[in-house]
Amino acid sequence: MKLTSKEFAHNESIPKKFTCQGDDISPELTIEEVPEGAESLALIVEDPDAPGKTFDHWVAYDIPVDGKIPEGAAPGTQGVNDFGNTGYGGPCPPSGTHRYFFKVFALDEHLGLPAGLGKNDLQSAMKNHILGEAELVGLYAKS
Repeated sequence: MKLTSKEFAHNESIPKKFTCQGDDISPELTIEEVPEGAESLALIVEDPDAPGKTFDHWVAYDIPVDGKIPEGAAPGTQGVNDFGNTGYGGPCPPSGTHRYFFKVFALDEHLGLPAGLGKNDLQSAMKNHILGEAELVGLYAKS
């Protein structure tokens, strides 16, 4: 699988528009080479550089397998992030440059889970259903 964005390249800076200092909307994502038999996608965006623990910025599941997640979209079923909200919460590091891992998973089924699940519950539900995965890393530091 391959995950890209027209907004930033792998290991490059995420534009301010997609952060807490901008419009705080999700960037467009393109998902290619999804494995045969995939019934849905799941998405996790996390910041492992956050103080104390990995900070979850976006959790989504039962996303249609159509190759693109449009800018500002809330595809599939939205889980809860570490801001305490459902949907996307953009980069907002307290200091320094942080890495933001956008991870997409191709699953062999629709999970059919209720909205508002956290990352750990999603990861448990996905176990034994992952056909493929891809990752895109963006960087951000407040200016």
